[in-house]
Amino acid sequence: MLPYKFPLTSGNVTRFFVVFIMVLLLGIGFMIHSAVSCWLTDKRYAMADIAHAMQKRVDTYRFATWQIYENLAASAAGTPPNSLQETRLRPDVYYLEKTRRKTEALIFGSHDSSTLDMTQRMSNYLDTLWGAENSTWSMYFLNGQDNSLILISTLPLKDMATRYKESAISSIVDARRAEMLQQANALDERESFSSLRRLAWQNDHYFTVRTTFNQPGHLATVVAFDLPINDLMPMNMPLENFQLKQDAAGSSEISDAGDVTQSTRITLANPNVEISASLPSTPLELVYRVPITGLLVDTLHNLMWPLLASIAMLVLSFIGLFMLRKQSLRPSENQSAELDSLRVLNEEIVGSLPVGLLVYDFANNRTIISNKIAEHLLPHLNLQKIINMSDQHQGVLQATVNNEVYEIRHARSQLSPNTQLFMMRDQDRELLVNKKLQKAQQVLDKNHQTRQQLLQNLGHALNQPLVDVITRLQATGEAHASDELSDALESAQALSRLVDDIVLLNRLETLDWAPDAGAFNLQSLLDELVSEALPSLRRKGLALVVGNRLNLDENRYGDRRALYKILSTLLHYAITSTTWGRISIEVTSPADRPDRLSIEMVDTGSGLTVDEMGNTDFPFLGETTQDRFGQASGLAFFLCKQLCKQLGGHLEIVARPDIGTRYSIQVHAPQENLQAQEEKLLEGVTALIDITVDDIRKIVVHQLENWGASCITPDERFSGQDHDVLVTDDPARLTPWSLLLTDDEAGYSALSKDKFRVNFNISSAMQDALLQLIELQLAQDDTDPDQSDRQEDVQLFAPGYFQLFVDTVPDDVKRLYNEAAERNLSSLAQTAHRLKGVFAMLNLTPGKELCETLELHIKECDDSNIKNTTSEIDLYVNHLLQQGNQ
Repeated sequence: MLPYKFPLTSGNVTRFFVVFIMVLLLGIGFMIHSAVSCWLTDKRYAMADIAHAMQKRVDTYRFATWQIYENLAASAAGTPPNSLQETRLRPDVYYLEKTRRKTEALIFGSHDSSTLDMTQRMSNYLDTLWGAENSTWSMYFLNGQDNSLILISTLPLKDMATRYKESAISSIVDARRAEMLQQANALDERESFSSLRRLAWQNDHYFTVRTTFNQPGHLATVVAFDLPINDLMPMNMPLENFQLKQDAAGSSEISDAGDVTQSTRITLANPNVEISASLPSTPLELVYRVPITGLLVDTLHNLMWPLLASIAMLVLSFIGLFMLRKQSLRPSENQSAELDSLRVLNEEIVGSLPVGLLVYDFANNRTIISNKIAEHLLPHLNLQKIINMSDQHQGVLQATVNNEVYEIRHARSQLSPNTQLFMMRDQDRELLVNKKLQKAQQVLDKNHQTRQQLLQNLGHALNQPLVDVITRLQATGEAHASDELSDALESAQALSRLVDDIVLLNRLETLDWAPDAGAFNLQSLLDELVSEALPSLRRKGLALVVGNRLNLDENRYGDRRALYKILSTLLHYAITSTTWGRISIEVTSPADRPDRLSIEMVDTGSGLTVDEMGNTDFPFLGETTQDRFGQASGLAFFLCKQLCKQLGGHLEIVARPDIGTRYSIQVHAPQENLQAQEEKLLEGVTALIDITVDDIRKIVVHQLENWGASCITPDERFSGQDHDVLVTDDPARLTPWSLLLTDDEAGYSALSKDKFRVNFNISSAMQDALLQLIELQLAQDDTDPDQSDRQEDVQLFAPGYFQLFVDTVPDDVKRLYNEAAERNLSSLAQTAHRLKGVFAMLNLTPGKELCETLELHIKECDDSNIKNTTSEIDLYVNHLLQQGNQ
């Protein structure tokens, strides 16, 4: 008997997964039901324990109530009345003075010495009863003899009644008195209980037990205890969810208190679940309310990992059912449709082949696959003869059918030895196609040569007329300057650049151009580039920052004209595409490839479009950016990319919309060997660098240090240190012998005899301005007589004046440094004014002028000039002290 095999069909797999999913859902339901039942059972047991503890506490204080009334409330006969002391806190409020301080007692209302003695005895009793307790306990005794109210509590009643809790004590006592009077008037109610209450400032929960004692001929006496329950409640059951109310079901008559199912019950009060427990021998019922949402959240939290695992298994079941039905079972059902589509696709592919294809089964003598070309040739071919002949000629032979030559290739099937494959190619048609292709290639090459020759002749023909036009426009503009002539000159120059670019690109494509390598200075190339682009930058109000991180005297070997063409073309494009902001150029050399130059040009324009980026691979492919002065060339990127390749490098362009464009240029330009200079140009010159912009400061410091100058900043400058020149970019900080940096100056110009304005991007201009400034400074030092010092010496070194100068001025100079460091401008101004008075009294005019300058800088809150002027005053004082000591 054959064993039964389970058929793996779509229906069986679906049924199996459906059953598995249902079992999984039932398991999840049983798990949740079990968790909820366990949670409720745990809470029922907890409620039974709490009710039992509360019942014990009620019974205990019933006994304490009888003890207080029967034994302690009696008159204290034989007790001297003057042995007890009380303190009157407020009208009708008295505090009992006692030595033991576990409890404190207050008496409200008029009373006699017997009441005071009774209060003492009750307080001592409660000291013993509550000695080991940490919760807040209180007892209220409404005396039927004199209608006074006694409050005994573990709270600091004296402090609370006299300081910050007076209103709280008064409100609690008034409420308790009203309740106890109502209790005394109820003849049929000897014992009563309050609901759960909360002590606001200590977050204590409690309920009150009130007991009434009737006395013939007097008012009823009521004893009330506030019984706390915080210590009875578990940590995982919030006190806010508990409620104490009258037991309407009469469960107090239940005899077996140990049976949890009888002493507790669970009810559903939408939207809460209530778990109630009765207190035997009392008409009370303790209720714990839990929101249904809280119950669900707790259940899900406790079953988080099992539920996640079950849900994951459920999801995997659905995914497995879907995947199996779709990928494993459905193809067998749709197999005929797929086979039909594959057959139609196969016939379409075979029919569209440009060669004849025939697959023939010799075992059954039938054609398996064929197209129209093979069907046309099949009656004229002997396939068995072709097989025999092809075996001798490596599977390839030629056959003539109707005066047409065909190449027939033969191959055997690897799976079926009786199946043969034949491919027929029309040789005459292929020869004709090859001839047509060769002719078309010849025509294309001739067109390329014609186009290249046309562009070359056109460039040469337009070059000389354009040069003549530009020359005449420049001459006319110098004689009669006008905006129209400037625009015409600009257009002519743009057209001349375009013609030069077309000619250069044509030479690159015809391989008629080769790099003209030679040694060149990179810094001079950058200076020339800045000078050429300066008019366009001024016209659009753009800032240019050129940073050469290499040695300024460094020479490189390469094609200077080609590199200049790349940089000028890209810079002109960046100026056109940038509306506002700045353009920065940074030149470095990779540490691992010192023979290469890395140049990055970054603008803050609107960023290149996708069409413009397409011009990198083919010229004039997309529309280019234009401004009110002209349009960028669509040939620029392609030409620069070709030139970079010719120089052994590459060009990369990265553009971000509304941010700008970064042009990265890498070219091969090895460094030329230079002989080390024995002495640098600015050796021994100290320059004070007070530049706000960090990029400009780095560029200027690199230039000056490269020329041998020592650079210091106002923060690095120490007391007494002198400098030769000041280099700053803020006109307000100019002092004698200083350079004002800018980026729109054609070179440098004189602001005064000892101040120059210079373009920091042009290294040669910076160098010339520094040299001229130093020459003027040296010439003035040689020709300026020191007559004022000799005149000042007469007054300063007179008897008594020099000692006054030594005793006062150096200390004030130290105060200047300290107050400037602490930025105490008011004290600094006073010290400067006092120094100015000393200099004026001694007829020291330079010192007086320096103090006046310092006062001016103090009013302007110019920290840098304050430090500089303070240093100058210090130098001047030290010079005078040295003269006096000689």
